[in-house]
Amino acid sequence: MKRKFGIVLVLVSLFVVACKQQPKTKEVALNSTPVLHGGIDWTPTQDYYLKHITAALNKIQALDSMPMTGEATQKVFEEARIAFKKAEPYASYLNPSVGHRANGPALPVVTDDSQRILLPIGLQKIEESIFEGEEEEGRYRQELSIMLGLLRNLQNNVKDREVTPQRFFIATHQQLMRIISLSISGFDTPVSLWGLKETIVSLNSLKDVYEMSLQEKIKDVDQGLHAAFLDHIEKATSFVASNLDFETFDRFVFIRDYMNPITRDWVAIRKAADIWEPVHNKPFNFDAPTFFEADAFNVEFFTPPINRNPTEKRIALGKKLFFEPRLSQNGKMACVTCHSPQKAWADGMVVNLDKDGKPLQRNTPTLINAAFQKSFFWDGRSPNLLDQITSVFTNDKEFDSSVHQFSTEILADSTYVELFKEAYGGISKRNTEIIRAISSYITTLNAFNSKFDRNIRGEEDTFSEEEKLGFNLYMGKALCATCHFVPLTNGTVPPFFSEHEKEVIGVPETAANAKLDDDLGFYWRHNQKLEVHRGMFKTPTVRNSELTAPYMHNGVYASLEEVMNFYNLGGGGGMGFDLPYQTLPFDNLQLTKGEEKALVAFMKTLTDTQVEPVEAVY
Repeated sequence: MKRKFGIVLVLVSLFVVACKQQPKTKEVALNSTPVLHGGIDWTPTQDYYLKHITAALNKIQALDSMPMTGEATQKVFEEARIAFKKAEPYASYLNPSVGHRANGPALPVVTDDSQRILLPIGLQKIEESIFEGEEEEGRYRQELSIMLGLLRNLQNNVKDREVTPQRFFIATHQQLMRIISLSISGFDTPVSLWGLKETIVSLNSLKDVYEMSLQEKIKDVDQGLHAAFLDHIEKATSFVASNLDFETFDRFVFIRDYMNPITRDWVAIRKAADIWEPVHNKPFNFDAPTFFEADAFNVEFFTPPINRNPTEKRIALGKKLFFEPRLSQNGKMACVTCHSPQKAWADGMVVNLDKDGKPLQRNTPTLINAAFQKSFFWDGRSPNLLDQITSVFTNDKEFDSSVHQFSTEILADSTYVELFKEAYGGISKRNTEIIRAISSYITTLNAFNSKFDRNIRGEEDTFSEEEKLGFNLYMGKALCATCHFVPLTNGTVPPFFSEHEKEVIGVPETAANAKLDDDLGFYWRHNQKLEVHRGMFKTPTVRNSELTAPYMHNGVYASLEEVMNFYNLGGGGGMGFDLPYQTLPFDNLQLTKGEEKALVAFMKTLTDTQVEPVEAVY
């Protein structure tokens, strides 16, 4: 399997600490003093996590005295991963950046400060070295040493920070998301494909910590809920164990009939325990019974603090401004020029035209569910929606308007005066409130009621066998979900949703697939140009893709069939382009024509342009 390259930005201090000479591993004493919260002793739960993060550390250290490859090495590594999965919920919750690097993709890292490229680290990189045997021996030993540093960091956190109901429930929610988005898709274990077996580990681990913490309280409050939860865990693990084949495992049925009942139970258990205080700073609506509800995600988490909790008046103002051409310097461009409600909030063009009627550089993406991103524009240059809109205002090819000077031309419409007074208390001297209002409106353009959503929630049973096959391919053999993560289907990385994937896939200049497109994407972002950034673009959503042709950053493909064929061939690298840093984790997908067709059929089930605002989670 080709190594998947890419870039994740993290602090260099993480690696400075991890790379120091590590002492020999010692057993860590478990806690003996009860820790009571909500009438529950959480000490056994904390000891459980500490025991298993220590076991993972010991197994990784044991690998250092073994050959890099071979069945015995693979066995010890598997034991290390199993131990890590049992500790992962709490360990990674306490330190997301270290937890993500410990069990994140095998990607090189570019540091924020010096723009140095650091080689891949973590369990997935060690997996590559062990199974593929292509790494230099010295580098492999260094990988183990760094991994020990990461695990010691996590071990110290687990030991020193007591389990509380808040931490426990958030950590568990994150792990349930990992199961459906990372484990069963192969993201966690791209070489060994152990993700299905590790799903069993994660579910049994949830059962273990439940029994040592909440069980007695839930039995007293709702014996039926207690019995149903344990029954659903048993049925889910049995279903996975009955077919561990990566390519043929039925992920559609597993999520709909087995995982969703567990998440519904878990929400009910949290409520029945009555020891939880509402949390507003996470990506989830913790009261949503599944991850596929219309309100499963918290819009406010993805919104800059300055623009959270918009009033209805601000949203109404933003909606009117969205269609207002007088915001642009020439009075001819509005947001709707490129994002039309009649065209799924895109424009149906290869590229739209600038203020002078000349072609813009890139294809227009849909705005539906745009709020659930941590990166904007194809090259990812804007970190949030406010910055993205500001860039449109200041771009001399688009609005060409100053942010610092209010667009007084719009006041020719007298209704704006009253709208601004109601929304912001008066007329600003800057365009700041205009940008905030437009952003507030765009965050309401959310839709999670497609045919897929209704079927995966079990509200209807209308999926054809071809559509179900397409979803299972998307989540499995075709590897789509390792970049377009469910359920959002964009590149915002679960379960923390704090970063957005960017990829080098080798999009051609024309549909003839004869020449690589010359758009450098993310490469321009830094003064120190890095080859790993050349041709890198952010991963967009595939929701509503049936309606948003043409596709790719340059609009090169007119149909979804062409897109599927591009990936099946192995992207630009598979077409023969020179792409040493292509990020696709495969040489080609070896999909049949029928499988390509099924993927397209599934993609069309994601069509949903009903963007009635969902009540925000506060």
